[in-house]
Parts: sequence; structure tokens; C-alpha cells
Amino acid sequence: MNFDKYYLLDTNIILQDAKNIFNLSDDNKNLLILPETVLDELDSKKSGFEEINFQAREFARTLENAKVQKSENIDGYKIISLQVEDLSTASIVIISKDTYNINTKNTSLSIINDRKILEIASFAKEYFKKDIVFLSLDIMARIRAISLDIKADSLRGSRHEEFSYEFIKNIEINFSDLEHLESQDIRNFDKNYEIYNYSYCFKIKESDQVVLAYIENEKIRVLNETEVRNQIITPLNKEQLFFCNAILNQFYNVIVVEAKAGSGKTLLALSGALKLIKRKDLQKVIYIRNSIESLDKGEDVGYLPGLEEKFAIYNHPLMDSLDYIIRTEHKKNRSGRKDEFSELEDKEVLQRVELLRQNYSIETMWVGEMRGRTLSNSFVIVDEAQNMSNKTMQMVLSRIDNTCKVVVLGSNKQIDNFYVNKYTNSLTTLLKSTQKETDLVNIFAIRLKKVLRGPITEWAELIFTKKN
Repeated sequence: MNFDKYYLLDTNIILQDAKNIFNLSDDNKNLLILPETVLDELDSKKSGFEEINFQAREFARTLENAKVQKSENIDGYKIISLQVEDLSTASIVIISKDTYNINTKNTSLSIINDRKILEIASFAKEYFKKDIVFLSLDIMARIRAISLDIKADSLRGSRHEEFSYEFIKNIEINFSDLEHLESQDIRNFDKNYEIYNYSYCFKIKESDQVVLAYIENEKIRVLNETEVRNQIITPLNKEQLFFCNAILNQFYNVIVVEAKAGSGKTLLALSGALKLIKRKDLQKVIYIRNSIESLDKGEDVGYLPGLEEKFAIYNHPLMDSLDYIIRTEHKKNRSGRKDEFSELEDKEVLQRVELLRQNYSIETMWVGEMRGRTLSNSFVIVDEAQNMSNKTMQMVLSRIDNTCKVVVLGSNKQIDNFYVNKYTNSLTTLLKSTQKETDLVNIFAIRLKKVLRGPITEWAELIFTKKN
């Protein structure tokens, strides 16, 4: 049987999502090639409670239904052809070898495995007499493949799916239009309106005046800046105003934010959540952050003793934000008094943070403990979404019922998960979903581009991302 394309898969393609074999097969139009080393690596990942362990087990369950079509031996290579059927059909060829032509002396296991995989790729290219495309999320492995004259790519077509939607648009209007702007159809002012144009800056012609508005059921709603600013943490620019307005607006139940480091996304989400609970719209705050370790091994979660300590480090952004909220509220309460510049002692801040968590029912949750849970009447903050795969985000969001509001936060410039990239992570998937209409949720999305943490953060963002 001839196939349109011949893909040889690296282990990380399957650990990213076991269902990738069916996506890449494209209803049996393409052939998938698996070196035995990939199977060995998947087998070693089956035990555990992280998502990659689940994906390894899911792939094993898929193989249980495979039917052997053919088996042959050629020059020390064994080729087994399988057909797998699940949601669709996939043809898979597993290739193994008795002895590999590689030098293992003073070489790490991961590099040895990469070389074994690419040796199989070189054989497959000759065996099938076709161009083999090596698919991997590992750039170093792809470079090694290219050096061996093997085509290499990340996930199919991903490089051509850059996201560039305008969540905020700038439109000029006449002064006479201002009086009747509220509740007007947005297409009366913007013929090129798209469903992901959630926010508008209406600039009055021949004037410096700008009116901020958001779109609700394709109708213009003028943003009430006074009401939005009336919270502990005051939004400082138009992007933050739009974000805070979406939090406080009962119309939206899903908010997706892609933001630079230091843009205030977590802080503003918490501030808005406290206001919603204070006015009794919701009952509690749940903060969820994926347990992805830093790339620096000295900071790995595995080096810390005990479960509580291991996951406490992932709540640092929450605790830092609560600390800042306590200190900001203290300064506001002391404003105008003789001792208005007095600072709280750290011990008192910790006590007030704990009291705040109790009074507003602020909980933290690890994604690994969410299966089987149902979250109700909650303001749910899903932080660091760029480090979550689609499968993890699906699991998280499927735990949330219709009495909740969920805010998903992330930055595609801060990806620490080896098994996702900026094209395949859940943050990008949610951002891209805004181009399609849905009656199931009322979604709002925005990018926070301004760094407000301070000049050092802004400088770091500038010099280290200027080529991106």
C-alpha cells in the first residue's frame, strides 16, 4: 500500500498526546514508523501520575487493539506492520535492530537513544524508497536528523499557524456618534468586525478623547471605567481595564489572557476575584498551576522532601500576589493619616494573607488531583497555561460547572514543558478557538503587552525577546 507521507515519530510526539498517531495518520493516508527505542522509552514512562505517564499508558492501550499485518527480517532489522483502529485507522510500522552502529562510550542515554532512532530512520528511508519525515519536539534531535539528510519537522503544519488576531481594535468616530454609541451594532462602525474583536478604542475625530468599549452579542457596550477601577488593584492601562471589565462582567464565563511577564495578569485576576466574592457573585477562588519543573535541575520539584513542600513552590505567584494585595490595601487604608507610610511587618503580612485566604475561601489545586472533581460557584484561575498540554487543559476545564467563571493565564515566551511548544500548548489552542463562534460559552480574550512590574523586567523582556 502506498501512503501520502511517511512519518517517523520521536517519543515526545506520543507523550505530548497519544492520539497524535491518529491525527498524523489522517485516516490511514499516512504511514507512521516507530523505532523500537521509542517503544522502550514509552514503556519506561508508564508508571506515575503525571500526564506523560497517562499518555504512555494511553498509547499502550491503543496498541492492545493492533492487528499484525506482516513481519519480516532484513539485514539485522525486524519490521512489523500493524493496523490500529480506534476513532479512525492508523497503519504503524515498528522497526527494531539487533546491533546498532553507534559509539556509546561517554555518551548520555538520551543521546544514545536519539542516535538509535535516527539509525532506524536512515534504514526506513532506504527500505521504503520514500522521503521519511522525522517528527520531534526536540530541536537538537531534528538538527541531528537533518545532518544525516533526513527531513525533520515538529508537529505537522504547526509552523504555519502563527496567531495574530486583533483582540483590541482602534476605530475613529465622529463626535456626533458618541451620544448613541451604547447598544449600537458594531458593524455600523466596523465593517470588518470579527468575532475575536472583543474590545474597541473609539477615538473621537479631531479630539484626544478615546472611549473604551467592549462587544457583547455584537452590540457595543461602553466600559464604565470608574466601576472597573474601584477595586484593590487599580488597572493602569487600557488592556488592563478591558481585562478587569471582563472579570467583573457576568456576561463572560471564560477569559483567556496571553501576557508578558510582569504585566499584572495574576494580580488583576485575584483582585477581580475578591471583588466578585465580596459582592457575592461567587463563593471561592481556586488557583490551579501545572507542576512543570524549571529547566534548571537544581530547582526540580523532585529534590524537595514531602508532598506539601513539593507543590508549595508552584503557589508562589499566588502568595506573592496576595502579599502585594495586603500591602496595597494597607497603604490605601492609611492614606491621609500621619503614619500613612508605615509598612507592615512581614509576620503581620503573613497573618493577613492567611486571614484573606480564609475569608475569601482561596484554595490551591494541583492538576493531578482534579480527576473526578467538580468545581462549583468558583472563580477559577488557571495559571501558566503555556505549560499545559491540550489533554491537561481539557481535563481541568471539564471539572468546571456552569456556576463558575474561569480565567486562563499564560505567556508563550515562558514555556518550560518539554512536551509542548508554542504551537501545541493549551494556551495557543484556546486563543485560536476564538476565531470560531460558539453558543456554549461566552469567551473573552486579550493580550497584555505592557510590562508593569518594573524597569528590570521590562528591560529583560526587551533584550531577551527582541528576536522573537
